[in-house]
Amino acid sequence: SEKAPAYQRFHTLAQDVPPGLTLPYKFKVLAEMFRSMDAIVGMLFNRAETVTFAKVKQGVQDVTRKQFEERHVGQIKAVYPESYRLRQENNIPTFCSGLKKSDYQLTLEPVLGEGDKVDGRPHLSASRLLERRREFHRGLVDLVKQHHKAFLASLSPSLAVPEDKLTRWHPRFNVDEVPDVTPAELPQPPRADRVATAQEVLNAARGTMTPKMEKALANMALRAAEASAEEPAAPKAPSPAGTSSALKGVSQALLERVRAKEAQRMRALLTRAPQQEERLAMLARLPAMARVLRNVFVAEKKQALSLELACARMSDSCPTQMPPGDMEKHLRLFAELLPDWVSLHPIRTDTYIKLDKSKDLNAIAERLGQALKEAEAP
Repeated sequence: SEKAPAYQRFHTLAQDVPPGLTLPYKFKVLAEMFRSMDAIVGMLFNRAETVTFAKVKQGVQDVTRKQFEERHVGQIKAVYPESYRLRQENNIPTFCSGLKKSDYQLTLEPVLGEGDKVDGRPHLSASRLLERRREFHRGLVDLVKQHHKAFLASLSPSLAVPEDKLTRWHPRFNVDEVPDVTPAELPQPPRADRVATAQEVLNAARGTMTPKMEKALANMALRAAEASAEEPAAPKAPSPAGTSSALKGVSQALLERVRAKEAQRMRALLTRAPQQEERLAMLARLPAMARVLRNVFVAEKKQALSLELACARMSDSCPTQMPPGDMEKHLRLFAELLPDWVSLHPIRTDTYIKLDKSKDLNAIAERLGQALKEAEAP
C-alpha cells in the first residue's frame, strides 16, 4: 500500500527515447528478471542438472540487484505460459543446511521444440534465449495494450485503434499506472492432513477442546465465511468527462463534430509510422528555417552556394543545433516542396543550391504551413 517512488511512478516521462510502446518500470524489471532467469536456467539445463528455484534465486538477485521471489516466477508464467514446465519434486540434492533431501522443491524446465537438440538431447541455445526474450517482451506489450484499449473505450467519443497498427500510447494514458501482472498459480507440494481454516480446526478437534475454545473457533469460522462471501467490487472504468461550464450555450452538434474530429486526429497520431513522424518534425521546422536560408544567401551575396557551405552556414545560424547531415535533409526537403524557390544542381562532384531571393517569405511560409497540414491529415 506504500506509495511508489517518483522514479517508478513517472518512469516513462523521463525516458530519452522517441514516443512509442514504452513499458512501465515494473514491467521492465520483470523483463530483466526473465532474461537473467532464462540465462541461468539455460546454463544449468545444458549441464543436465535439475533446475530448482533455490538454485536460480540467488543468481537472479545477484544480476538484477532485486529481490526475486516465487511470485515473480508466477508473473513470468502468466505473461509467457509456454516458457517453463513447473513441478514440485523431492529427493533432489540441496547442498544447503536449510532444506532436506526429502523436502519438495519447485523445479523449472524450459519448454523447447524438436529442433532444439544437440547430440540427441534438448539444448537451450543463445539464439533460442534471444527468441524467448523477444516473446516475453511481446507478452508484456500485449498486456499494456489491453489496458490501453480499455482506456480508449472510456474516452468520449471512444477510440478504436487496431492493435497491429498501434505505434504509440495515447498522450493521456499513464503507462506507469498499469497494474502489476497477476501471478499464475504455481504447483504446490502435496500436504496430507493439512488444516488451514478455523472451520477445519474445529472439525478436526471437535470434542477434545473446552466449550469456550470451541465457541471462539466457531465465531472465527463464521467471520471467515462472511468475509469470503463479500466479493471485491469490480474496478469501474473511468467515466467520460461531462460538459464543462465553459461550454454552456455551445450546440451539442458542434461539440460532437469537434470531438469526432479530435478522435480522428488522435487515431492518426497513434498509428503514425516513425518515418512519417520524422518528416512531420522536419516540416514543422521549415518555416523558421526559410528566413535563415534567405539571410544566408543575402549575406553571401551569391546566386548559388555549394550544398556543403550552405549546410555549414545554416548550422551556425539556426537556433536549433543539428549536424550538417540533418541540415542537408532539410535543404533537400525545401527543394522537394518548393522547386520554384530552392533548386539543387549537381555539377561534377559537387552539388550546388540556388535560391530565388525575389520570392515573398510570407507566401513561402504559407505554402510550408499548408504542406504541414496536408501531411498531418489522416
